[in-house]
Amino acid sequence: MSIRGFFTYWSRGDRMGGLWRLYGLRGRARHRLTRDLWTLLLNRSARRHGGYLGPEAVIQGRPVLPHGLHGVYISRYATIGPGCRIYQNVTIGEVGGKAPFIGPNCLIGAGAVIVGDIKVGAGAKIGAGAVVCQDIPEGCTVVAGPPRILKRGDGHV
Repeated sequence: MSIRGFFTYWSRGDRMGGLWRLYGLRGRARHRLTRDLWTLLLNRSARRHGGYLGPEAVIQGRPVLPHGLHGVYISRYATIGPGCRIYQNVTIGEVGGKAPFIGPNCLIGAGAVIVGDIKVGAGAKIGAGAVVCQDIPEGCTVVAGPPRILKRGDGHV
């Protein structure tokens, strides 16, 4: 990487590597005091990046966050599969202590809200601004305020 490229990358302010290292350290902590310390540092780092990452959230692998953690809220009960792409201002929230399970390789558009005890299938795409409160089959695309399934990955409607 050139010097110019390094400073351009560094100046963006969305260096998420440290956040994910803290997330991994917290997950591997054996003692409660150590875990609480990592949680404190992780919460401060997430807040610095403009988002919230619940202390008990299960994130498998590193999700792709093209705009950083800006405005992203992930409930402490949420589970996110590997390879998910999450854009800015997304809310993955809980209702009554139950949060969504997001399958692997999902795309969640900017401003989407996913709440409740639901399952989003593998490879599903949730459009920008969609409010999702029901299960989404794998490979489907969902848009609009009340979610509408546009198509399945296998070509069936």
